[in-house]
Amino acid sequence: MFCWGETTRRELGLEDSVLQVDGVNSDLHQMVPRKPKIADICAGNGVIAFIEHNGNGSVWIKGNGRNQARRRKTMSLVLKKEKIHLLDCRASQIVLVSETGKVFDVISEKYTVSRLLTSLNDRQIIQVACGNYHSLVLTKEGEVFYWREPQVEQCGSPKLLETLLGIPVAQIAAGGDHSFALSLSGTVFGWGRNSAGQLGLGDTQDRDIPTPVRSLAFKGTVFISCGEEHTAILTKGGLVFTFGSGSYGQLGHNSLRNELRPRLVAELWGKKVSQIACGRYHTLTYVSSSKTIYSFGCGEQRQLGNCGSRNQKVPLPVELRPETSSKIRIDRIVAGGNQSFVLCSPEHSANSTSWNDNKMILTVTDRVIEKWISRSDPKSWRNTKKEITRIFSSASCLNGSFLGERHYRTTKELSGLDLSLARLAFEKLATNDKVLAQVESVVLHKLIPSLCSNPDNVEMFRVYLILPELLRVLKTEQSRRDISVSLADRILGLVPSSCRLLEGLWSTLPLSFFQTLVKIFHTVSSRYLYKMRTDYSTDWSSLQKTVCVLQMLYKVCITHKTLLALYIEIQLPSILSSLWVAQWYSGKTCIQVNSKAGNRIQKVKNLFYFSSFQRNLVKLTAYPCIFDMKAKQFMFNLFDQQCFGSLKNLLFDHRNPIGGNNICVNRENLLSDTLQQLRSSSSNYYWPLKVKFKEEDGIDHGGPSQEFFSVIARELLLQEHGVFELFEDSRLMWFIQVETSSTDIFFLLGIICGMALYNQCVVNFHFPVALFKKLLGVRPTLEDLKDLSPIEARSLQELLDEDEDAVENLDLDFTVKGHEVVPHGREILVTRFNRQQYVDAYVDYVFNKSIQKPFQDFVRGFTTGCPNNMWKIFLPDELMAVLNGNVNYEWDELKKQNARYIEYQPTDQTIINFWVFFAELTEQQKKNFLSFMTGSDRLPVGGLSSMRFTIMDKKITNPDEYYPVANTCYGILYLPNYSSIDILRNKFLHAITFFEEFGTL
Repeated sequence: MFCWGETTRRELGLEDSVLQVDGVNSDLHQMVPRKPKIADICAGNGVIAFIEHNGNGSVWIKGNGRNQARRRKTMSLVLKKEKIHLLDCRASQIVLVSETGKVFDVISEKYTVSRLLTSLNDRQIIQVACGNYHSLVLTKEGEVFYWREPQVEQCGSPKLLETLLGIPVAQIAAGGDHSFALSLSGTVFGWGRNSAGQLGLGDTQDRDIPTPVRSLAFKGTVFISCGEEHTAILTKGGLVFTFGSGSYGQLGHNSLRNELRPRLVAELWGKKVSQIACGRYHTLTYVSSSKTIYSFGCGEQRQLGNCGSRNQKVPLPVELRPETSSKIRIDRIVAGGNQSFVLCSPEHSANSTSWNDNKMILTVTDRVIEKWISRSDPKSWRNTKKEITRIFSSASCLNGSFLGERHYRTTKELSGLDLSLARLAFEKLATNDKVLAQVESVVLHKLIPSLCSNPDNVEMFRVYLILPELLRVLKTEQSRRDISVSLADRILGLVPSSCRLLEGLWSTLPLSFFQTLVKIFHTVSSRYLYKMRTDYSTDWSSLQKTVCVLQMLYKVCITHKTLLALYIEIQLPSILSSLWVAQWYSGKTCIQVNSKAGNRIQKVKNLFYFSSFQRNLVKLTAYPCIFDMKAKQFMFNLFDQQCFGSLKNLLFDHRNPIGGNNICVNRENLLSDTLQQLRSSSSNYYWPLKVKFKEEDGIDHGGPSQEFFSVIARELLLQEHGVFELFEDSRLMWFIQVETSSTDIFFLLGIICGMALYNQCVVNFHFPVALFKKLLGVRPTLEDLKDLSPIEARSLQELLDEDEDAVENLDLDFTVKGHEVVPHGREILVTRFNRQQYVDAYVDYVFNKSIQKPFQDFVRGFTTGCPNNMWKIFLPDELMAVLNGNVNYEWDELKKQNARYIEYQPTDQTIINFWVFFAELTEQQKKNFLSFMTGSDRLPVGGLSSMRFTIMDKKITNPDEYYPVANTCYGILYLPNYSSIDILRNKFLHAITFFEEFGTL
């Protein structure tokens, strides 16, 4: 061992010699201790201790005793039945850790053990670090405990540092009154006193809890050393950063200034430093390639080893004796208090006292798994169970496992994991059923319940990405279900900010691993749903947890293009059949209840009764991702029917309506009449709409209502009322851009659109999908502007695609149509740096800011006109399709699957003539026929295959004198039995050309 600095001559009780360097007495001393050699050493402010490498773990201590004799004496401390293998010291005390895990406090003045920290006896301590008045220890499971001296804190008992739970801690370090923890991926956490900026956080405020040093992100930190008020860190690439107090030059920046943030020691650039060590006010670094030690900082006690007592503001080499240094290998440098030490071994020696795996936390490795699955005897199995429990009960251990090659680049979007390693490891682990069962038990009962609800570091989320790979190899449905539900419960228990971070990590998963995640929760949810159809005691809370996680995964899918195709895999195919069961069960319940009711009021109350099954089924609508389009439509209809359908049948009477929602309008002034009636009447929008056209006969069972909305949509498109702006390049309408809305027009139009949806009328109001996005709380984007106004959107896209130099020449500012889209927008020019911001502001202005009040009124009206809130279960595109219908006309479907016949046979000549005539029609004439039959030329979701219509012969006399008639409410075509195809052709062409003037039945 080499040593230099304060009180290193003879006071240690070891043989030493003063070395000659160029004929001058040097401050560098080579100490040759008695055999056996030194295993570890620490030095504090006036305290030096080391462990002898003699097999019994004896400790030698030199401290500032109360009398002069004791000050000069070096004492040996041997603990009975305990072999010391770790130690560190502070101002007046030493902390010892035995191989059995026991932790002892030793008072250096008395050289006696002051106490045994029994609360740590069941932990295996792998690291210890001491400050002036506080101590830290790190366990093999990744837990960090801390305590203060009994004189400072009344009890001084170790406490778990809960804020670091889940962090795979690689190292702990302590300075005078500050502490650090380093994760396996290089995240640095600092806390404690920060008066000189020794925490590297850019300020001088003290911290009570571990706080990440953001400026060290991506630096690849691998080691931390702390002085009294300064800190040094070493990176994977051999760079050294220092910060904190620089009053003695201990930062190595050629100045005495404090540094509040980590700063690179420029003098060491390119030397690839391999070790660092901080004393009280000085710093040592070691470059293994050249076997050179550099020192800087305070040299008043000759602790720099530079033949003097001057301070050094830059790193300078320490001159080791040439004939000695060439024959040794430097294993470790140590600095403490005002001393410096170098532990050495012969050049070709196998033993080393450097940092090793024994000081690292447990992780799952291929070697560990091989050991587990190969053990068979009972004694070995007991050890295996203990090891499995220690690793799989600790989130820190799992979070430190399966790291990728670039895990030092961990970000909010990159977990640092190589999940292929996890997949292979768990597949190998699954080859031993006994080992797998133990892992299952530990994960379910210990690991998952211990997970933190508000993790704020990416490294703490790795366990959520690793566990699905374990679930993938589980062999029993019960195990997979229990762990999945428990994991879902912990995911849902995360605070919102943590949920967003987890969703961000999910979005970056490789496709196969994201599919695994989806499949796990999909399978469990499907099993619950299948069981639910026959067992009404099914655990609904568990089902809700798993489908809620599916909803989170669905949200990730639709917001990330690479995963968009997977959202279909989230839907539960068996859910529609479950809904049919619900409808049957609901109808049966209503019949039983109604039979017992004694009066109308009691009937109404009983009809609002929902079974437990039904109520829970409705709860599932909060997770629309699990429904396909058909199931969503079913739920929309079912909710309406179950809540209000029977009530309508009981109370609604055409001769004496109670409440009701009736409109009587003139076809010539349809929109004006409708707005006036909505203003003056007190309609109950829960009731089905009943429309009557003045001077026309017919009862509305759906047909007149459909035609009513179709005509209104055409009137709005004509722009005679000037309510909406029509974009000629897309033929779509949008709200007029007004600051305030002084009328109720948008509220009333919202009612009309809501009534159309509620009454299941297919109407194309010529709105873009952006409207439906806004209704559902989804923010429109530039893609939506391309839909509404292709010309505007094309200009904005060209702005984004322009060469950087061309953008400044456009002379654009942050205004749109004369309106500032950001504060002081006229004064801000669009540049290549802010053009994306300009485009985002432009889109936001068109879809949000410029129409804020009109749209608010429209939404209020829409929700009034459609009281069935189940419309929120749809996606924007789906909601648009439900209201607008579609135009995928597969006309052959009408004849093949849809047509039914009453008083006719498919082989009758009139039917044959009808289909020959229909095939002759142009596309527009076929659409006119569709309007004639249904009141709209648009198809419901599902297209013509979902449309049913009946051709009926009313057996009238002289059929050639009559025109065909359509009952739009029930889809019935009253087709006279014409004598020839020519008469059929003439009568039918007239009917579908002037059908609006005929009225409907």
